[in-house]
Amino acid sequence: MQLTALSRVARPPVGRRGVGSGEGIERIRQRRVDFGASDAPLTPEDLAGSQLLQFPVVVGGVVPVINISGIKPGELKLTGRLLADIYLGRIKKWNDAAIGALNPGLTLPNTNITVVHRSDPSGSSLLWTDYLSRSSTDWQSSVGASLTPKWPAGVGGSGNEGVASYVQRTRFAIGYVEYIYSRKHHLSNVSLRNRNGRFVQAGRSTFRAAAETADWDWHAAGGFQQLPTDQPGNESWPVTGASFILIASSPPTAAKTAEVLRFFDWALHQGEALAGELDYAPVPRTVIDELPALWGALRDGSGQRIWPEDR
Repeated sequence: MQLTALSRVARPPVGRRGVGSGEGIERIRQRRVDFGASDAPLTPEDLAGSQLLQFPVVVGGVVPVINISGIKPGELKLTGRLLADIYLGRIKKWNDAAIGALNPGLTLPNTNITVVHRSDPSGSSLLWTDYLSRSSTDWQSSVGASLTPKWPAGVGGSGNEGVASYVQRTRFAIGYVEYIYSRKHHLSNVSLRNRNGRFVQAGRSTFRAAAETADWDWHAAGGFQQLPTDQPGNESWPVTGASFILIASSPPTAAKTAEVLRFFDWALHQGEALAGELDYAPVPRTVIDELPALWGALRDGSGQRIWPEDR
């Protein structure tokens, strides 16, 4: 059976083009694909209006990346407040006193910061701006959290690939990308201070630590809603998110939806090693245990259950 999916993926299949979360959401709303994926969970109102269910399948992180010669990955320390001021255009130089105070052992260049952001609707942008909103009241009041924020400063790149490429070729730039793109492009990522006041580096273990402390209650209409940014815990990465799968709650083709669910049932129970190859962490076991009940709400055109709760 041929399934079609639209997702923001790190390694799209041959002949397919990975796109941002905004496009993935739009195509599943139009039923142009059998399922979509997004790093930006829809609200209960959006899910109800589009007749969709959503559930998380992997956990990952968005990381700030820089292009400054001589600074190794994780060596530069920043906070959410400093990042907000950089993205607001208030901190303009790398040797700003506020950055220097956090990094007394580093020689920071007296150069302008080139700020790079996403130009397309993006779940990564939602995670990034949600984190900045939680870190800075000025950011929250002037920009807020959005798939498509009105950026006060900087230049745009399309997709994770576009932002990573822009930072890679631009000296003294800073951007934000999914973790795998920082590794793919050999970019130096930044250590961030988390909610517990600890400086941590991005990675599967810190993504997983954040996911394990999040509240994954799905009993609102339409499925899981959690945006697990800024979670407590000594090891939690503060810009952690999940990739959510979106499927029709009243699917036009029940057999295809059942096939989709069989795939994700397999992936969630047996695909952890494959997700690890892409530097994603698994969703917590408590989430996986709740999925049969959520999927059990799906019905075909005759009202028959598509996924039995006792599978």
